[in-house]
Amino acid sequence: MFSHIEIQYADPDNLDDVYTLQFKLKDHSLAQKWARIVEIANKKYSIDAPNRFYGFSDRETQITEALFKINQTVDVINGFDFIIDRHLIDILDQDTLNYLHHIFEVYHGLLDEQTSEFWYKAPDNIKKALADLNIQVHECESIGRNKHPIPTHAVTWYKMPKVTKITDEEYKLFELGSRVGTIYLLYVEIGKTLEDLSVDNDHYIFDSAFKPFTSISADFIVKYFNEGKDTVEKKYADIVKYYNNHKEFFEKQNLSLDHPYLTPGLLPVAELEQIPNDLIDNLKSRQWVKSINLI
Repeated sequence: MFSHIEIQYADPDNLDDVYTLQFKLKDHSLAQKWARIVEIANKKYSIDAPNRFYGFSDRETQITEALFKINQTVDVINGFDFIIDRHLIDILDQDTLNYLHHIFEVYHGLLDEQTSEFWYKAPDNIKKALADLNIQVHECESIGRNKHPIPTHAVTWYKMPKVTKITDEEYKLFELGSRVGTIYLLYVEIGKTLEDLSVDNDHYIFDSAFKPFTSISADFIVKYFNEGKDTVEKKYADIVKYYNNHKEFFEKQNLSLDHPYLTPGLLPVAELEQIPNDLIDNLKSRQWVKSINLI
């Protein structure tokens, strides 16, 4: 049984310059279940992008970098097969972001249904670019929707199977809103939750791409900011409004608003016991995950 997870952050130009944070695992079975998956991930897979840090620089810099990355990814994919007919010019262009996410869904295929011919013929670097496109869409959405930087970092293990399911009891652990220094599980389905749909106003998504948060992997995100009460209340109000406007769709699937599959929020699995005063300053110069250790 594990009690803590330790993350070593390093300067990407000097991996010996390390800042270590130790997070205490939450006192519930899901945290232990997740820790065992992380243990497997560390042994069998590699972190696919150790530098996936967001919100540690000013907003204009973030916008410039995010637009460059996502358009570069579009060009890489189109260099193999011209399937994307637009670039992202404005970080607030949600329609284009929805379109690009739809490209990912169609050409990657759903989590348990990879039937896309494109996916099977694509070389590994193009498959990786499709996966990056999904991540970069969400990065652009986060930057665009927040007037102030919201520092986070995400850790994912590319190609690791997503086979572990959330139990009915574990849906009670979801929290709507984030707290500084907390590790949350990442949504690993290929699709969108009710909460995602309530924010995105997505006209491209297929009905089949509505996917509840039912699976977990080792993948996680660390939030280094608190969400205020007003933000959380507005988020939930938007979710209820979207559900009521699309009630027929959800009722056809026997999904009432209080069904576990429509639970909004994030699943917390670990947290810092104390928040260092110089936390953000230390992370600004060490945006590379050098190691993850379970204790």
